[in-house]
Amino acid sequence: MTQDTAVPTTAERLEASRTIPAEPHEVFAVLTDPQGHVAIDSSGMLQSADGDRVQQVGDEFVVHMDRESLGDLPMGRYDVTVTITAYEPDEEIAWTILGTVRPLIGHVYGYRLEPVEDGTSTVVTSYYDWSDAHEDWRSSGIFPVIQESALRGTLGILERAVLRGYPLESPRET
Repeated sequence: MTQDTAVPTTAERLEASRTIPAEPHEVFAVLTDPQGHVAIDSSGMLQSADGDRVQQVGDEFVVHMDRESLGDLPMGRYDVTVTITAYEPDEEIAWTILGTVRPLIGHVYGYRLEPVEDGTSTVVTSYYDWSDAHEDWRSSGIFPVIQESALRGTLGILERAVLRGYPLESPRET
């Protein structure tokens, strides 16, 4: 059984945690795969991705987005480049994105993984931080772009993906 946990947030950071009945390396495998990001997205914005599994800070991949799923801005379809900013195997992964807007927004998304003492579960904390965002964006009123409920939703989808044995072989690849 999983448990969602409220994590204190600040005016510039959202966090949500969930205990997932899987070992950290199983969860981390989804989070380092560009297609894994698409598979667990609760916002509906991430449509597909191109790139290899990330292995270190500085690695990048491209995500094909559709902002229309949020219904907030008429951006349509566009691409963003995800750049890994924190990478500790089975412990933490974080990234920032470069999209069509300039200057770079500077917000960070990430996950921290903490093994539970039983050895078969992991507390996964999803976070969204805009404390280092460019001042032009900080003063624009766009933050937070996503809500805490989206972080919680993604954690639920992440659990489902891990428990199903993600990544599964796609029928298109056979």
